[in-house]
Amino acid sequence: MKKFSRYCRSILFTPALVAERSVKADITDADIALIDLEDSVAAVHKAEARNRAVAFFSRPAMTSRRRAVRINNLGSADGLLDLLALCGCAYKPEVVMVPKVESPRDLEIAGSLLGDAVELIAIIETPLGIENISATVSTRARLTATIFGAADFALTTGMSIDWQSQHYARSRLVTATRGAGLHPLESPWFDVRDTEGMITAATRARELGYGGMAAVHPHQVPIINEIFSPSQDDIDRAKRLVAASARDGSGICVIDGIAVGAPFIESARRLLQEFDAPRPMARDCYEEPAKMGEA
Repeated sequence: MKKFSRYCRSILFTPALVAERSVKADITDADIALIDLEDSVAAVHKAEARNRAVAFFSRPAMTSRRRAVRINNLGSADGLLDLLALCGCAYKPEVVMVPKVESPRDLEIAGSLLGDAVELIAIIETPLGIENISATVSTRARLTATIFGAADFALTTGMSIDWQSQHYARSRLVTATRGAGLHPLESPWFDVRDTEGMITAATRARELGYGGMAAVHPHQVPIINEIFSPSQDDIDRAKRLVAASARDGSGICVIDGIAVGAPFIESARRLLQEFDAPRPMARDCYEEPAKMGEA
């Protein structure tokens, strides 16, 4: 199993009709700046939005952030037109987000046309998408992450959009995605005025195993980044765990009165590897996780 180290904490969505606003991702420190062709664009404006996205990706990047685009559903004409248009761009997006994924099919179509240089993120937002997630994350396409689509999942199931109603789906997505060595991302918090609600949702997602979250407004990004990054206390404790393990050598040691075994030590090592030393988020930083040994 391969692990994609520190894929991203935050993705800032910008409607394709105002694609140039994505430069705000640099100001807000979003890890990925995404141009959206799907839900933020009305049907009558799809062609115009596609043309603006093509123009945007026909020029070199204007920010230091990784550039992404969310296309329309590949079961629709707009989705297929989006995909074909991106194939002709001089500077392809580094990441393409594919909505309403319910099987490996759409990812394999996108991957075959875009090539191995483009990463894919699958939006899982329907009951069938959740039920088939294990097959989806096993695709041979260059899938690097999944993202839960809370709004569409609520629409297709009749559930409310609150956390408790969708807890099973979120848990299923995390388990399958992490099991495949990929990166699970949380749905955006849509009420941009409710910062406390977003903090609660992001914290719950982090505790459940999500590694990042989408943002629909620039002011959400720094909060999301903070929640999905360890505190200095977390880093200091991880250093103590690793140091104590190296001194003890038995695989189990006692820190702060707690017996700590191999899974805790390995978790500390990964945290330090990903967050202790700032570094660019390279597109090809795949790496095998170290062996954890016996607990």
